[in-house]
Amino acid sequence: MTGKPIPQSAQRDRVRKTVPALVAYTEGVVYSDLWERTDLNKRDRSLVTVAALVATYRPEQLAVHIGRALDNGVTKEELAGLITHLAFYAGWPAAMSAAQVLTEILEKREA
Repeated sequence: MTGKPIPQSAQRDRVRKTVPALVAYTEGVVYSDLWERTDLNKRDRSLVTVAALVATYRPEQLAVHIGRALDNGVTKEELAGLITHLAFYAGWPAAMSAAQVLTEILEKREA
């Protein structure tokens, strides 16, 4: 573990009692180890993660990672381009769902 603060998540906190080991791995491995590796910077890691979530049709996880991508320096134009590009490789429905999630996140941030 790196000792860096782990991003808060209401979704993770909600399931903590039900699946404590899964949450512990998320916080102890995913956020404290994987996201802190230096082989990719956080901006690029965010792009890869968002692309994987779009391609595997995981809109329920996408909102958190789109927000994190924006915080890590990915622009809304880059996210829109990523989603449009993936429409041709991952499927139109996945891209349209991702576009809805991106729109919701941007609207909340602009409010």
